[in-house]
Amino acid sequence: MRFGVFVPQGWRMDLVGIEPARQWEVMLGLARHADDGDVFESIWVYDHFHTVPQPSGEATHEAWSLMAAYAAATSRVRLGQMCTCMAYRNPAYLAKVAATIDVISGGRAEMGIGAGWYEHEWRAYGYGFPKAGDRLGALREGVQVFRDMWTTGSATLDGKYYQVDGALCHPQPLQGTSTAGSADNGIPMWIAGGGEKVTLKIAAQYADYTNFDGTAEVFDHKSELLRGHCDDLGRDFGSIVRSANYNVVIGETEADVEDRLQFYGELLRKGGVADDKAAASVEDLRKQPAVGTPDKIVSMFKDMEARGMTYAITYFAEAAYDRSGIELFEQTVAPELKS
Repeated sequence: MRFGVFVPQGWRMDLVGIEPARQWEVMLGLARHADDGDVFESIWVYDHFHTVPQPSGEATHEAWSLMAAYAAATSRVRLGQMCTCMAYRNPAYLAKVAATIDVISGGRAEMGIGAGWYEHEWRAYGYGFPKAGDRLGALREGVQVFRDMWTTGSATLDGKYYQVDGALCHPQPLQGTSTAGSADNGIPMWIAGGGEKVTLKIAAQYADYTNFDGTAEVFDHKSELLRGHCDDLGRDFGSIVRSANYNVVIGETEADVEDRLQFYGELLRKGGVADDKAAASVEDLRKQPAVGTPDKIVSMFKDMEARGMTYAITYFAEAAYDRSGIELFEQTVAPELKS
């Protein structure tokens, strides 16, 4: 199994209490920890502007700015976002940004892309909030622009949502030109989301990777739907890597796990989340599949690997304050699952 790790950027109130002047130092230290090791193949950020579980004045560092910074500050790990919201940036412009970051990083960029969902920040930033069908329509057109820009050096599209007329993409990304990359896309394309009629069909057409629900029953269901779309399009289902995101709460004992869960609740409260909402968030986290002792988490991942989930992107809520959970995962879980 392959592993990635999210670097805290504030979106999930995971930098609360850290002085703004020190936040980049903390984020960079975690990125370099992953880069210096051999467990995590990739580091990831979220593409959001306002915090969850509620908007607040706490920091949320912008995803593509971080991508550029990590491209220059690391040397091994691949760099992704799970996932970029298509409507937040013109796709031709974003293709150009991603190509530049691919060059800066020496060919390590990944493109995670989706239709977007966080209505509060959409409206706050002046994007409105189109119906789901329109957001998905924009996603479909945008990924076609990406592919054209990265593989031919230009894009032209007279679409319903985007009009692009000879947009040039030079330099080209290194991937697909001077280094290995996606045969179809240049920069590997991750289509995120499990929408059954549209998103998974877009994934069947364009994706190198998918990213949807990582619980066993739902993963199986979405996988079969993806297989059906691939069959309809004549795409080899096995050519798409299926990934999922996991909130990891790991401890040597159940008591250690409980301590980490309670720390998460306190973090939310410090960020201004009401007690009842913070408690509900803790209870939701407690029920998730990557919460428990190392043996339990290893067993879960082995089961998911057997179902075809071969790339787990992990998130540790306490990482900015305490690396011991990441280190325990590196020492006890990853070695049992290495390909």
